Amino acid sequence: MREKIINKATDMFLTLGFKSVTMDDLAHEMGISKKTIYTHFENKTKLVETCTIGLFDIISKGIDDICSLQKNPIEELYEIKKFAMMHLKDEKASPQYQLQKYYPKIHQSLRMKQFSLMQNCVIDNVKRGIEQGIYRQGLNIGFVARIYFSGVTSIKDHTLFPVAEFPVTELMDHYLEYHLRGIITPEGRKILNDIIQSNHE
Repeated sequence: MREKIINKATDMFLTLGFKSVTMDDLAHEMGISKKTIYTHFENKTKLVETCTIGLFDIISKGIDDICSLQKNPIEELYEIKKFAMMHLKDEKASPQYQLQKYYPKIHQSLRMKQFSLMQNCVIDNVKRGIEQGIYRQGLNIGFVARIYFSGVTSIKDHTLFPVAEFPVTELMDHYLEYHLRGIITPEGRKILNDIIQSNHE
């Protein structure tokens, strides 16, 4: 039952937002009593924490799996983006914003985990891109990895990028292209243009 609660709650949090979903909503949706939920989670904060860590672990494993394939570094970033968006349901309900506003401790802890995961992945990605001649020589790899993480998290701020003006999937595509165009060589540009072309078809 605990797993079922986590799965349903995660789904609802991502679709409707962390603040918007109440324990009553969850109980009603699952056809169980609120008391049943409380036997597994002492309060909503604990449930939110469990769901976010669970989702992070799923995405983290998926990203590790993609990185282990040692694909072309440019393709790899697009694969990771596609995988993350699929699991985050395009973040239509701005769960990231609600998490930050109403559960700041959980948000901060999650952000540090994301940073650590992305640092390793992006540093490896940049190093391989340079070796393969598709990223420019002489890049400050630590800077590129941090600026990439900073951008990925900043574009989730809906006060800066209102969803009505910047749909999430398009925004992520724009950011990825913006990031890559700053670090690729002419050889890398051909690969990037091919990916963009095939995404538009």
